Amino acid sequence: MTKLVDAYFNLLKLLAVICLVTMVVLVFGNVVLRYGFNESILISEELSRWAFVWLTFLGAVILLRERGHMTVDLALRAMPSWSERGCMILSQLLMLGCSGLFLWGSWQQVQINMHIPSPVSGWSMGFFYGAGVFFGASACVIHVYEALRLSLGGELVLRDPLDEIHQ
Repeated sequence: MTKLVDAYFNLLKLLAVICLVTMVVLVFGNVVLRYGFNESILISEELSRWAFVWLTFLGAVILLRERGHMTVDLALRAMPSWSERGCMILSQLLMLGCSGLFLWGSWQQVQINMHIPSPVSGWSMGFFYGAGVFFGASACVIHVYEALRLSLGGELVLRDPLDEIHQ
């Protein structure tokens, strides 16, 4: 199961790289066309905006799984082990609630915009708002997993940013 999950997140990293390369090529190409040839590719602005939105949410899911988000754990480190675990479980449950609200709101946006075409390409704007659904669903799964892992006595993982600097 671990190999399947790792493969999934490697696929997400590959998709994030594809989004980044797409943005760079489209924006740089459009700049060259505008200044060099007084021409432009209309769809490049729209596609680069979509790639940016998807890149943002893909990166958020990847960092959430890797526990790469910013944390302020000064108070946590001063607590005894049992209360530290309880606070971490509570924080996972609170983040699950927020991610659930994000999923619900994004799903409503997808339903509202499903039949609305984008201005240039004519593609469904539901796909644009689908990035929020993807993030919300993925984040909910990660939070449930982390809360269960901590509840069942899994290792407390607090990242020390200095560890990455020293490596």
